[in-house]
Amino acid sequence: MMSAPASEPLRRFLQVARGAGLRVSAAEGIDAARAVDLIGYADRTILKDTLGLLLAKTPDEKAAYEEVFDLYFKRDEFAGDKPDDRDGSADPDQNEASSPSNGEGGDGMGGQVGQSLGSLLSSDDRATLATAMEQAAREAGIENIRFFTQKNLYARRILDRMGLRALERDVEAMRQTGTPEGLGRAQFLEGKVDQLRDAVRDFVERNLILYAKGETEKFREELLKSARLSNLERRDLDRMRLLVRQMAKKLAARYAKTRRRRLRGQLDTRRTLRRNMGWGGIPFITVWKQKRIEKPRVMVLCDVSGSVAAMAQFLLMFVYSINEALSDIRSFAFAGSLIEVSDILEKEPVEEAITKIMSLIGFGSSNYGNSFADFEDGWMKHVTNKTTVIILGDARGNRTDPRTDVIGRLSQRSKRIIWLNPEYRSAWGTGDSDMYRYAPFCNLVTVCSTLRHLERAISDILEDAA
Repeated sequence: MMSAPASEPLRRFLQVARGAGLRVSAAEGIDAARAVDLIGYADRTILKDTLGLLLAKTPDEKAAYEEVFDLYFKRDEFAGDKPDDRDGSADPDQNEASSPSNGEGGDGMGGQVGQSLGSLLSSDDRATLATAMEQAAREAGIENIRFFTQKNLYARRILDRMGLRALERDVEAMRQTGTPEGLGRAQFLEGKVDQLRDAVRDFVERNLILYAKGETEKFREELLKSARLSNLERRDLDRMRLLVRQMAKKLAARYAKTRRRRLRGQLDTRRTLRRNMGWGGIPFITVWKQKRIEKPRVMVLCDVSGSVAAMAQFLLMFVYSINEALSDIRSFAFAGSLIEVSDILEKEPVEEAITKIMSLIGFGSSNYGNSFADFEDGWMKHVTNKTTVIILGDARGNRTDPRTDVIGRLSQRSKRIIWLNPEYRSAWGTGDSDMYRYAPFCNLVTVCSTLRHLERAISDILEDAA
């Protein structure tokens, strides 16, 4: 039997590892291949420790690595007693050819190892059976399995490639003889085939978990990012929190570095002369003046009344997850009145902080006018022309005075006001909605009902930080 190249098992393992959430770069994959060339696959403990040091960086990745390694390298489909430990179940003719069609397994794994499937089952050569099954799985394209409904399909493909059809014909021929020896051998092989079917089903199910996990997770994440936050089920909240952190981390990494904008046409004479000292001051290399782009200062006003409470929790979590990219964040929560919640979010874990905020002021009836007045009295003086104000809310104040005059003064003092409304645009201005009364004072008013909307809005704020 021709074995796969030494690098093939590692390539497939890196594939499932990435699907499980490990960030394995090309350079790390090369390092892993070099390590495997040195240590081989024989000692699984050494292999596991070595690859773990190279591939798993964070505690979450280490946990995922442990799980995926054990699952991928698990080899117990044919575990059990040794042949000589069996009592009465051994085939008395196990050393003989199991069928007249000994070479007929050539369309499957049996023929490639020089033995038919019947011979392998009779001899109870478990190592060869496991190898044959894995090669048959590769030929059947087990890496492409993605859905639970494909389990039986791939199991049958693997069994066919191992030579099951030829063995079934042989067993039927044994039955047709009508002799006690033929019937006994047929019964023996049928029992072995049943064990083989169970082993192949377990093998396929384990590969389904390995190969489909990454695709399933990606599909699930895309659905959650695009789903209205108000429609999420409680079981989705933990996954959403993880997505929020991942998205925020990407944005933070993208914008945390000091950024500069080249001022085209404005030569930096001093730096140009310094750069060209090696050429006697002749300006072969020109240096242009640059303007440093400051990180935006942000004030977030979140409506945490009952109608938008779920969205507000995610906004607070998202903004504080990217605080390393922002130089100054102050957060406020309001329903009937407004309070600052920055200290709570800074001093406590985010989930606990949000729970505390909601217990203090959340889930009540909203009064936008009173809340904006509270903000003006306590914090308007801290707003400058470098401050971006983000307001999250449906602008439904239960027919109270909207105090658009406060928003007007806030607009004059701040750099810009961005209003994120979780309602559909068609609902703006209906009933007690004051959205169209606030809109003229805002630089941007947009629908924000999904995590994807939220990511885009925050990204735009960072893009336009200058």
